[in-house]
Amino acid sequence: MSKPRVLLTNDDGPPDFKESPYVLGLYRHLTEELGWDVSVVLPSSQKSWIGKAYHIKDIIKGSYFYPRHDGKGETSAKPRPLKEGEIAQWILFDGTPATCANIALHNIFSGQIDLVISGPNLGRNTSAAFALSSGTVGAALSSSLSKIRSIALSYGTVLHPTPTTLFEPAHRLGAHIIHHLWNNWGKDMEGLRNGEVDLYSVNIPLVEDLLTPDGLKIYSTTMWRNSYGRLFKSLSANGNAEPGQMVRSAGPDSLDSTIPENGVPKPTPDDSADLWFKFSPDMKELITPSPSSLPVGSDGWAIYHGYVSVTPLRASFGEPLQEEIIDIQDRLWKMRL
Repeated sequence: MSKPRVLLTNDDGPPDFKESPYVLGLYRHLTEELGWDVSVVLPSSQKSWIGKAYHIKDIIKGSYFYPRHDGKGETSAKPRPLKEGEIAQWILFDGTPATCANIALHNIFSGQIDLVISGPNLGRNTSAAFALSSGTVGAALSSSLSKIRSIALSYGTVLHPTPTTLFEPAHRLGAHIIHHLWNNWGKDMEGLRNGEVDLYSVNIPLVEDLLTPDGLKIYSTTMWRNSYGRLFKSLSANGNAEPGQMVRSAGPDSLDSTIPENGVPKPTPDDSADLWFKFSPDMKELITPSPSSLPVGSDGWAIYHGYVSVTPLRASFGEPLQEEIIDIQDRLWKMRL
């Protein structure tokens, strides 16, 4: 199969060691190792936990970004030639990941993209609880609804802090998995795109076995159907606020767990603040579930054991199994009002 024209996006924003440490590394592997033609359109700032949202009343403003090898770079309102040391021209939008993907596909590179890669996300997107909230998966889902092959790639943080020596092996493995999926895309007769699987969610745990000759085992998985607990915590002066609690804007798997959101402590509510709440999820059951709760062959089971999960998905809400329709009138509701 010929090389694809690729759109790379994410929900972590432009390169940043604390909040978006992976996008530049994967870009270089896709372009330098695979030799693919990759265009990059990213949110201008961190947009985790936003799902497949579009802010429909916003004016989406963009700028051009010129990354260097160290991840730093200049922005410009207008395109310009590359300067010495710059490796590419990217685009940043002050919108959601799904917004970035849709504008890229239909306004900037209309008819030119064969494959959308969203990620690599800082943290896992295993299980329904994470995937349904993930901006990474949301961008891939949005793109698959435009009938474009899409892959959401996430790196699960297992070691704290994560050794930087694991970054390159993860990029190499991620690029190889993406290359394999492109050349061996799965079939789904009810898929949106020519009877194909709509999108894949790939999760690579950042563990020491990435450095071994055998690497990590890779499993085709299903999605673990788990549930949320509490996601918000009271900040009211008379409630159960915890002054000084650190909240990580990059999500539960952020590389530096000691940095408060935006680099400052939470605001201190006054006596009238009875209904102040802050996103501060209880992640214990999501990050460290009981092994007995993990269905064998699910993505949650795979990351628990240090395996890579590759989960084929449909771009739709899941439906419970129903009996085969013999007569459509059997589906007619009969209710007494």
